[in-house]
Amino acid sequence: MTMPLSPRFLRKTLLGACLATAAIVLPFSAQAIEKMKIGTVVWAGYAPFYVADELDLYKAHNLKVELQFFNDPALIPSAMVGGALDGGMLTYDQVVGGAAKGLSHKVVMPVDFSNGGDAIVADKSITSVKDFKGKKVGFNPLSPSDFLLAYALKSNGMSDKDITPINMTPEAIPGAMASGSLPVGVTYEPNVSQILGMPGDKYHVVYSSKEAPGLITDVLAFDDKVIAKRPEAIKALMQGYLDALAFMQSNPDEAAKIIGKVLGVSPEEAKEQMSGVYNIPLAEMASNFEKSDSTKSFFGSGAVIAQLLKDNGQIPVIPDFAATFDAQFVEALAK
Repeated sequence: MTMPLSPRFLRKTLLGACLATAAIVLPFSAQAIEKMKIGTVVWAGYAPFYVADELDLYKAHNLKVELQFFNDPALIPSAMVGGALDGGMLTYDQVVGGAAKGLSHKVVMPVDFSNGGDAIVADKSITSVKDFKGKKVGFNPLSPSDFLLAYALKSNGMSDKDITPINMTPEAIPGAMASGSLPVGVTYEPNVSQILGMPGDKYHVVYSSKEAPGLITDVLAFDDKVIAKRPEAIKALMQGYLDALAFMQSNPDEAAKIIGKVLGVSPEEAKEQMSGVYNIPLAEMASNFEKSDSTKSFFGSGAVIAQLLKDNGQIPVIPDFAATFDAQFVEALAK
């Protein structure tokens, strides 16, 4: 804040009082704006965060947010552990996997669930999941792609032993498939659309998250220590997100332009990609925390996720799902 210059004829006592006031006000104002670094990836489901960032909707809640983009979502939890990030946008299977290994990351808000935005794409000569047998399948271990693949294989009486797994990031899948070296790839938007739009119309979606609604849920997560130390900042982040969600609903075309820039596509393509996800409104968020067998509940989806991860040797034990979230912020905002 810059104080206006006093006229030269003002008495020294008055000038001194003004300077003393400035000295008090300046530090207070600086401290009023909190800052947070949040890890994310390029994904249509996180669109409200991109809108809030572009329009600086956090400012009204005394918060400044810096989004840190990762090519590999599996790196976000370790960055949170190391303190490089205050929080992260994760998939719930990442939280479950971390909890089983002793991490204290908790979901504070469900963001969206994939409704076709995650997919297994293959050469058109491969018409079903059963055709994956003996084939090279590219995917990112311990990520949503890994989980979707495991669920698809299990649903068809198969396991990772029936395929030749190829470790690669979601962004590397399109290039590998374009070169002809990879017949099957597991990734998410905008990579899925990129593969489907390749010349020659060679590829198609064999299996997607539409066939497993609610199982791939994106969440906002923080470590226990951050939750304890910075509850007001977390609440402000969530308020900015909800403001952005409202803006997207009332200004869809303008929002699509903002989102398209982040996704690297046109506004029309951004809208198409967003149709593959469902952003959960505040009124529906509470159901994610309720004990239920529904896949839209962390208890219901968690049970399926944890069993799959345990069966695949990715976690040693099935965690207590009640310890994977903190519902206080959603409850407070819903009042």
